Amino acid sequence: MSVVSRFVKHLVSSSPRLLLRPPPSPSPPPYCPSALSVTQTTGIPDLVAATFSFSTAFSSPSLSSSDGPAVEPSSPSYLSVRIRCPKDVADVLSEALLCFGASSASMDEEDGSESPDEISINSIFLPSEDVDASVSNAADSIGLKDVPVYDIEVCEQEDWVTKTQESFHPVEVTEGLWIVPEWKTPPIIEATNIILNPGLAFGTGEHPTTRLCLLLLHDLIKGGEHLLDYGTGSGILAIAALKLGAAAAVGFDVDPQAISSARHNAALNNIGSDKMQLELVPSKLCPQTTNEGIDKDPGQTLDKQGLISATEKYDVVVANILLNPLLEWADHIVSYAKPGATVAVSGILSDQLPLIRSRYSRFLEDILVSELDDWACLSGRKR
Repeated sequence: MSVVSRFVKHLVSSSPRLLLRPPPSPSPPPYCPSALSVTQTTGIPDLVAATFSFSTAFSSPSLSSSDGPAVEPSSPSYLSVRIRCPKDVADVLSEALLCFGASSASMDEEDGSESPDEISINSIFLPSEDVDASVSNAADSIGLKDVPVYDIEVCEQEDWVTKTQESFHPVEVTEGLWIVPEWKTPPIIEATNIILNPGLAFGTGEHPTTRLCLLLLHDLIKGGEHLLDYGTGSGILAIAALKLGAAAAVGFDVDPQAISSARHNAALNNIGSDKMQLELVPSKLCPQTTNEGIDKDPGQTLDKQGLISATEKYDVVVANILLNPLLEWADHIVSYAKPGATVAVSGILSDQLPLIRSRYSRFLEDILVSELDDWACLSGRKR
């Protein structure tokens, strides 16, 4: 399993909730974040680099479709696994399934269950995965005493493409701001519409943390700002900032596919490289961190424009990643902001706020917190 697949969250939506991970690759076995050993590379911490790679199961080489997202043609079929579990563990079990081999997991909020305390998780596995072991290991990892009941069905790959496309719809973040899948027509043409191909990288606007960051940018961007999206994924936050009036945006990511995705989404929104710059971040945790797939000339060095090393440059820095890297590398994240600039961090649960507030209080003042569905975003001005 890819290291970065443990840090999936941007495609978790409210109904249905959907999570995707990259397909298996020749990399170390699954691990727990607490067991991750951190090393340091030139320019940026490995742990941070690992956490902001949000590529999905739809990665190159791809089967392109004019009507929907690209998809990995790794197999003509896949395994559809329907798992029954208590509602109070559905979220964490879904993420555990991703850790132990599932390619996606979606909660079926209206599954016709006779028990109000149970819910179905619809998972997708590649045929090469051992579903019995995956479900058992996932259940054990979150402390379930009994392995949940589940059914397995073999389905054709084309069904996955269709189901994935059907799961994405235009999302109104707030009045006048919409996230619209590439193959859908914007509901309100005159609105600020961010056109996105959600099948390319994580960041659809549906997860509460992405929404919180978008709402913050909606209120914060007045015009002319320079923004850093620390872990750009699909590029959604950088694109939103530019459409709301920012002068320029930079996005970092460790994954070449995420950089390609963000570039593709920028093009969908008629945003050129003069407005939005994307930089691949070096990391030993990602052996694919090369020029491959991101349209760079052979031999071109990373950070040629000095974006990674440019500190105290940005009016707004946003990092929508996860708790551990936010805590571990707070000083590095904040270092990119100008004195007095706004720094926003998200990807955290509300009950994790005390840790984040304690860590960032030494760097930020006038701290504000916004919350949505048990998730939180903390922002403040750099001292």
